Amino acid sequence: MVMASGSIQYKTEEEIDLIRASALVLAKAHGEIAGMIQEGVTTRQLDKRAEEFIRDHGGVPSFKGYNKFPYSLCLSPNSVVVHGFATDEPLKSGDILSVDCGVFLNGFHSDSAYTYPIGEVAPEVLTLLRETKAALYKGIEQAVSGNRVGDISYAIQNHVAPLGYGVVRELVGHGVGAKLHEKPEVPNYGKRGSGPLLQTGLVLAIEPMVNLGKKDVVQEADGWTIRTKDRKPSAHFEHTVVVRKDKAEVLTSFEYIEKAFQGS
Repeated sequence: MVMASGSIQYKTEEEIDLIRASALVLAKAHGEIAGMIQEGVTTRQLDKRAEEFIRDHGGVPSFKGYNKFPYSLCLSPNSVVVHGFATDEPLKSGDILSVDCGVFLNGFHSDSAYTYPIGEVAPEVLTLLRETKAALYKGIEQAVSGNRVGDISYAIQNHVAPLGYGVVRELVGHGVGAKLHEKPEVPNYGKRGSGPLLQTGLVLAIEPMVNLGKKDVVQEADGWTIRTKDRKPSAHFEHTVVVRKDKAEVLTSFEYIEKAFQGS
C-alpha cells in the first residue's frame, strides 16, 4: 500500500512462530471468504465476513484504518490491480476478483492475496490467473539465503513477460513483520544478482501483479484504487514467506481457499 521504510528486520524463530500463527488465521479467513465467492455476492458482504472472522479468532484486519483505508479487504475486480474498495455491486459470471487480506495477531502481520474466477471466465483470463500464480512460486523458489532480491524479481518477470503480459512496476512486494510494510521492497521485475542480500530469518510478502495487457496503471480519484490503464484484466497472488537456507518456508496457505472455493 505504501513504500516500506527503515532498515531490514530479521526475525527470530520465536517471532516467526508468531507470524506463522497470524498467517494461519489469515489462511483460514481466506478460506471463509472463498466459500462465499459466487455470482450474486457483493464484495461488501465478503469484507464484512472477513472482519468478523479475523476478530473472532483474536486478530485485527491489518488493512482497515491503515493510512485511512476504509475496509478489511482489498477487493479488486477485473481491471483493478489492487486496493479496490468493497461495494454493493454483485459479482457476475465472467468476472475475476483479487482478494488481498492481512491479519495482525500477537504483534505481527501476515499478508496474502488470491485471484478468483467467477462463473464462465474467458480462457485467456484463466490462463493469466494460472500463470500469475505460477510466477509467485517461481519467485518463492528464489527466496533462499545467499540469493538477492533481484533473483526473486527476475524469476517472476522471466515467467510472465515471455507470455506477453505486463508486469506492474509501481507496486511491489515487501518485508513484513511488526509493521505491515517493511524493508526490503520486492519488485516483480529486475535483474538476477541485484538488490539486497537475502539472509535466513527475513520474512517477505512476495506478490506478483500481472496484467493481461500492458504494464501501465492509473490511480482512481478515491486515492487508493489502482487500475490497468488499458482496462484489461489483472491478476494478483501473494504469500508471506521466510527466507531459509535451502528452501523458503511459506507461512500463508491457499489450502483453505482451494478446498472452499465453489468455482474451482
